[in-house]
Amino acid sequence: MKLGLFIYYLVLYNVGYGQLPAFDIQKVPLAPDYSDNSSWCALPFRKDKCDFCSKYDVEVSDSNKLVDVFFIHPTTYMIGENWNASVPDKHIDKLTDNKPIKYQASVFNESCRIYAPRYRQAIINSFYDTINGPQALDTAYNDVRNSFLYYLKNHNQSRPFIIASHSQGTLHAKRLIAEFIDQKSLQDQMVMAYLIGYPVPLNMYENIPVCKDSTMTNGVVSWHSFKTDFEPKGIQSFYKECIVVNPITWSTDTTESSFEQGKGAKGIKLNSKITKRIKAKIHKSILWVNIKYPIIRKKENLHVYDYNLFWYDIKNDVKRRLRYYWLQ
Repeated sequence: MKLGLFIYYLVLYNVGYGQLPAFDIQKVPLAPDYSDNSSWCALPFRKDKCDFCSKYDVEVSDSNKLVDVFFIHPTTYMIGENWNASVPDKHIDKLTDNKPIKYQASVFNESCRIYAPRYRQAIINSFYDTINGPQALDTAYNDVRNSFLYYLKNHNQSRPFIIASHSQGTLHAKRLIAEFIDQKSLQDQMVMAYLIGYPVPLNMYENIPVCKDSTMTNGVVSWHSFKTDFEPKGIQSFYKECIVVNPITWSTDTTESSFEQGKGAKGIKLNSKITKRIKAKIHKSILWVNIKYPIIRKKENLHVYDYNLFWYDIKNDVKRRLRYYWLQ
């Protein structure tokens, strides 16, 4: 396994990399300039890693897409001397583009124009340090915030949009929605929010509902994937009373889906399509996943696969939600 992929897999399995010096605002890298296209992992009308299409997928010109997706990627900054990553950073940018942008953001490329900002993401240690971590995460959020404002001013042109994210990206996305969308004029433009891989409290928003079935729009779905019968240590604290929707049934009830119901997963090789090997059910505030697939089935924490396990379910869901959105 290549070192970059190995490190990426470690990120969401509670791996830290030692102590950093105290957060110092004077040592934070310069903020990205979002008027510079290199400050974006993905933009419409250019070739990015999110544009990948397998033989099972349909390539659609950005000219024919009526909806945008604003995608906030997860942590790919594992080892470093600062609490926040630099933008640009050749190694981190390559890892980000080849993993979450290619494996996750690509699920939207048939239906949406994809905007994915680079940002001074907080290093993985930030999630274990209650003093320095929040400052690093605030710095990262400020970049996400600024990139969204730049997108609204320069790209959106009153088009409907989807907010999508994973892990650290979801931590920032849920805050972004609270600041700019919940009970604001933008709420009607937000088709959906796919806030995956980080807890979103049930009472997070005043006027944005949890989508409890596959026909709802203008709402939020979220899940956190674990092997069936495994309970993470944080189930009574970190995951307590948070949103969880089954991405196969698109329901909030605890009925387990069947192997036949799933639309298909993406394997490590993006040209693959895995069918009739995954079923899922909601357990407390997490998603239990039963997998008949050799590489993954023995893993207990499936967080890194939150998108890929349900890749074609998400793809189909986006198209379906857009149909309902236009009927409103």
